[in-house]
Amino acid sequence: MSAPRLKDKYLTEIVPALKQKFEYKSVMQVPKIEKICINKGMGVAVSDKKLIDVALEEITSISGQKAVSTKSKKAISNFKLRENMPIGVRVTLRGDKMYEFLDRLMSIALPRVRDFRGISAKGFDGRGNYTMGVKEQIIFPEISIDKVNKISGMDITFVTTAQTDEESYELLKAFGMPFANKN
Repeated sequence: MSAPRLKDKYLTEIVPALKQKFEYKSVMQVPKIEKICINKGMGVAVSDKKLIDVALEEITSISGQKAVSTKSKKAISNFKLRENMPIGVRVTLRGDKMYEFLDRLMSIALPRVRDFRGISAKGFDGRGNYTMGVKEQIIFPEISIDKVNKISGMDITFVTTAQTDEESYELLKAFGMPFANKN
């Protein structure tokens, strides 16, 4: 099996381009994507336990890796929430699966978003990580629209080794992330 397309692109095109642009002394200084975390909060799962199972199945099929449920840390009586109740789903992708997911996200899923004009460039955290939200899980081709009974979104976080937001922005843009114009 060959390496994912984006991994080859990173090694052959992106590393030399970023090394020249930011004038790094070593190839090891060039930022890279360490992992992609997909998180789906299911607050409504307090009343319906089956929603967590559905969300686990959806995130697992989207990411190609088994997702785990997240549990509440403390009880909040106003929300009918008890400690250790499942309230969300998450998965962390690294290596080849990460590159394959990124490829599918940029080339298939994001273009399927209604009225898509690019993703916001405001999701950087100051330490070189980027988080974006997806409003509907049905933009992924792995999800059958017929089987979906509740449309829900998810957060996708790109954790990079970049030191600044500018380096991270250039890294993700070099991968082909469709950022909307910076204002």
